[in-house]
Formats: sequence, C-alpha cells, structure tokens
Amino acid sequence: MKNLALLSAVLFAFSAQTPAAQTAAPQVVRQLVYEFGYNTKVAKSGNGTGTTTIKIYAPAADGSIEISGQDYWWNTVRPRAVNTCKLSPAGSVSCSAMPYAISPIQLTIFPLLAHGFFKGVTTAGSTKNASYKLAAAILPGNSSYAGQLVTWDCAYALHGKGPIANAAPMVLVQTTGTLTQEGGRYFKMNSKQRIAYDPVAMIPVIVSDSRTHYPQHNVYNNDDIELKLTKDSAQH
Repeated sequence: MKNLALLSAVLFAFSAQTPAAQTAAPQVVRQLVYEFGYNTKVAKSGNGTGTTTIKIYAPAADGSIEISGQDYWWNTVRPRAVNTCKLSPAGSVSCSAMPYAISPIQLTIFPLLAHGFFKGVTTAGSTKNASYKLAAAILPGNSSYAGQLVTWDCAYALHGKGPIANAAPMVLVQTTGTLTQEGGRYFKMNSKQRIAYDPVAMIPVIVSDSRTHYPQHNVYNNDDIELKLTKDSAQH
C-alpha cells in the first residue's frame, strides 16, 4: 500500500507539471511598432495608412525566430488578425500555420528584421547579394482574406551608401531584387528599396519599398510601401 501511495504521488506530480510545460507561452524579446503607408506616404492618419505591431520571440537553437505582425489600418474598427511566421537569420520567411497569411506590409519588413540581413553593408561602397525563400499566402492589398500558400524565390542585391547626414548612427542601404513564384503559373515581383538602418539597434528605422507585379493586367500592379519606426521596446 505504501508503494502504491508513493507511485500515485509521483504520477500526480508529473500530471501537475505537464500542462504548465505544454502551455508555456513563447517569450517575447522585442516589440516594434511601425507606422505605414500603402500606396501613399506614411502618416498618422489617412486612407492607406496605419500601424503594424511586430513581436519578436526568443531564438531557437538554429538561430531562427518566431515573428508575428498585426496591422491596424486607419479608420477601421479593429486590428487585423495576427500573422505568425518563422524567420531565418538570412531572411527566409515561412508562414506554415493556417491561414499562412502575410500582409503586404509584413512582406516588406519581416525579412529586413533577420539578424544577418544587413551584415556587411553598413559602410559606403559595400555590397552583397541576399537570397532567401518566402512561403506564405500574401494578402491582396488591404484585404483581410488570404490567398493560397505559395513559395517565392527572393534574390536581392544590397548596396551600402554609408552614414546619413545629421542622422547618426543611421546608414542608408539601397536594394534591388526579384521575387519569383516557384512552380505553377509564372508570377514575379520586382522590388526597389531605400532603407535607413540603425546598426546599433540592428533594425530598419525607415523603409521605402516599391514592388511591381508581373504579368501586368491593369493599372493596379504596384505596391508602394513606406514604414517608419515609432516604438521599440529595446529603447526606453
């Protein structure tokens, strides 16, 4: 009877600990808020503007991080659903959980938050090539309904332009790149970016991204994205 009572106590202890371990929430290590403009200038209000709140979680053993974003468009009742993806140190983004969604705003900013994305291009005249994959269902425009899960091959050339006058420690980085759909129908996007990057805080502060979609079917083939950092939990 004594052994049975001891076994029961051990089993109870394990059963009491297991749910806590299973439900432990991932640790948020940094939170960023960007104002954005979609096909308009970034601003605090107006059609096509809003904010996106990004949470960055503790890195996994392979260096990848979980990252989530929630857009709040101006003059809407509530924010959009949270989109959660995995971000590799090189910039690859995988949104592998339903509904696999990523917004046009997050499509621009998520890869730029990868730990090694700007490595080697913070001085004037520096260059490098960056290749990564994006697996997600890209939300069309400011819609809240995701399309189908698609993998894109992304290839960018980065050019460091050096310090920005009167804006230390920020440096200017310009990029040109392509996003090419794998398999199926042929879709492609060309992208040109201008980024004010803070090498001390290791985050982009101001981003301008102009994407052109191919094949072109109408006049609405461009996504012009602007972002401006307004809050960083790492800086108080």
